Amino acid sequence: MPSTPLPPTPETAPSSGLLGALENASSAAILRVLRVTLHTGFALLLAVGLVRMLMAGGPLRWVWAGAAVVLAAVYLTGTVLEKRHAEGRIAFDPRRHGLLWLGLVTVLWAFLLAGSADFAWLAFPIFFLHLHLLPRRPALLTIALMTVAVIASQWAASGAPIPHAAAVVGPVLGAVFSVITGLAYAALYREAENQRRAADELRRTREELARSQHEAGVLAERERLAREIHDTLAQGLSSIVLLGRAAEQSLADGDAATASGRLALMQQTAADNLAEARSFVRGLSSPQLEGTSLVEALRRLCDTTETSAAASGLELRCRLEVDGEPQELPQPVRVTLLRAAQASLANVREHARAATAVVSVAFLGTEVTMDIYDDGTGFDPSAPEGAAGAADGSGYGLRSLHERVTALNGSLAVESAAGEGTVVAIRLPVEEQ
Repeated sequence: MPSTPLPPTPETAPSSGLLGALENASSAAILRVLRVTLHTGFALLLAVGLVRMLMAGGPLRWVWAGAAVVLAAVYLTGTVLEKRHAEGRIAFDPRRHGLLWLGLVTVLWAFLLAGSADFAWLAFPIFFLHLHLLPRRPALLTIALMTVAVIASQWAASGAPIPHAAAVVGPVLGAVFSVITGLAYAALYREAENQRRAADELRRTREELARSQHEAGVLAERERLAREIHDTLAQGLSSIVLLGRAAEQSLADGDAATASGRLALMQQTAADNLAEARSFVRGLSSPQLEGTSLVEALRRLCDTTETSAAASGLELRCRLEVDGEPQELPQPVRVTLLRAAQASLANVREHARAATAVVSVAFLGTEVTMDIYDDGTGFDPSAPEGAAGAADGSGYGLRSLHERVTALNGSLAVESAAGEGTVVAIRLPVEEQ
């Protein structure tokens, strides 16, 4: 009850015993030293007073001895219960009964003081209890009264008609020293409490930051998978559906050769998408970029787009134009440009009803640009993404493409109008990738 021990933490716990506390020199360590000193001093002064009283003899010495034992038991019970509560070992909170405990300790001390002046010096550790458990003014008042009681007991024990100067100055100086030390203890206690609260707040902040970073990582991974699925599997499955319908129509028309070719193309598209799925599950680059350049991958993509469009009964011509000397690009740039071309040409094939699509790549040294143009029906780029997606299938594709480009510090522009075709323009830096 005389104090609230702080729970050991890596920042405040002493290394071992008093020496460890002194070496750490933290507020909590100093408080622990003071608490141990206070309890030890109380026990020693009580023992000295009891021994001197018993040696002096007297008919009531066993009464005073019993009172001393009761005082020791009350003091020990209060401090032990408070310590166990502070450590979380018991649910009972003895601090609610702190004033009652303090009053009982003080009354028992006064009773012992009335029996023997040898218990006078026990007042000084009790001063600290008053300063800690009582408001400042009531504590100073009770300390003054206890000091007067000590002086009176010393005067009575001396038998002199006038108290000796030492019997007055000693208790007064002891009381002053106790008050100053008690106030310093209270200041250290408040500082230690503030440090503990700050440490708890820091731990909570770190936990919240770790949790938010984990959630952000989960969301980022979901976005990555969504982009990969949209730009690879979703587009491939869409192509397979269109080819299946075209093959079914060919079979209905009795054109087995055309149906067989479309079925073969379906198998190839399914195999390509299976490779893509295995690749991004393993976190690797697109299989279309393995062992080849970006230009070659884009050229094959244009050929595949033409073939898929023809198998679906569309007359779409797709060509690749290269400006500048092709250069080795960082892997993230290559993947982003390939995915952009895949998504854009898939939109052209499925929604634009275009006759011509052109993929234009320019290598400009410090940056690379790519434009995908088609002469199809076009759309309104300012329309909400949901509406755009319903009209031409570009809703999520454009958003995911914008996220890819932005992640590489690039820019994306879309120019389109109804009946005037569409241009998707991408610019990516390559020096700092």
